Amino acid sequence: MSTLDHTIDPKAFRQALGNFPTGVTVVTTKEADGTPRGLTANSFTSVSLDPPLVLVCLGKQTASHPVFEASDTFAINILADDQRDVSGLFASKSPDKFEQARWHAGRTGAPLIDGSVAWFDCTVHQRVDAGDHTILIGRVADMGQRTARPLGYCQGAYVGFQLEQAAQAALARQARTSALIETPEGVLFVEGAKGLDLPTADDAQSLLKTLKGQELHASVDFLFAVFDTPEGSRIVYRGRAGSVRAATPGLRCVPVAELPALGLANAALQTMLNRYARERAQDAFGIYIGNQDEGEVRPLAAA
Repeated sequence: MSTLDHTIDPKAFRQALGNFPTGVTVVTTKEADGTPRGLTANSFTSVSLDPPLVLVCLGKQTASHPVFEASDTFAINILADDQRDVSGLFASKSPDKFEQARWHAGRTGAPLIDGSVAWFDCTVHQRVDAGDHTILIGRVADMGQRTARPLGYCQGAYVGFQLEQAAQAALARQARTSALIETPEGVLFVEGAKGLDLPTADDAQSLLKTLKGQELHASVDFLFAVFDTPEGSRIVYRGRAGSVRAATPGLRCVPVAELPALGLANAALQTMLNRYARERAQDAFGIYIGNQDEGEVRPLAAA
């Protein structure tokens, strides 16, 4: 057996792919008798500007796959943040999807979902057989867009890009950036004159540069909290890093299970750590928006 021959676990492969944030689309077409058909898909990308080409990957096991194989036209509808119900509808096996959604026929006759951020009405340019999927490449015959926030999807959950506006507003107030960085030994803290605190800098780039100087190659990934304190605003991200050398001065790692027992004088920080411990145990994270006394945790909606 070649050293390159290695069995990839399908479940692990899918989970790894889920770490790539995407938008959410509904791909539509029509049967020969005009009956509309559609399904939810996030494997969409642009291919060419001249000519204008886009593609989407369709699973061969889906009920609508034979219809897309037979049709010469289709449309890709990029969903808006307020269309999570539309995404769920077209991901379901409901037989009356188009009776529950607002839509109209496009130039090619393919259904266009009302309220989408953007849509591409296409004729089939090429079909490519690719394992358990068909790559459907379309030449854009017509398109449209509107001003709205797109719906995002990552790690099995919908993500709202509107939450970034809270971070931008905090930046306008000269916010500091902190990171809840989890290592194999626990969550990373910096020991200072005022006790333990999260690694903090003026911005995420400066924070990572400081950690790299301490031989920590950390990643800063998902937004976890945006809140105001008397000392100023703070943006907190979740992140990961490799093992920390035991003798590294000024750094300390605390196991996640021990976070609630730290009893930090900074009440806002302690409350946030308590929430992190709870959500880490459930592997279901939300985003806190507010101040040190009150606010709301906006959970990421399960798909």
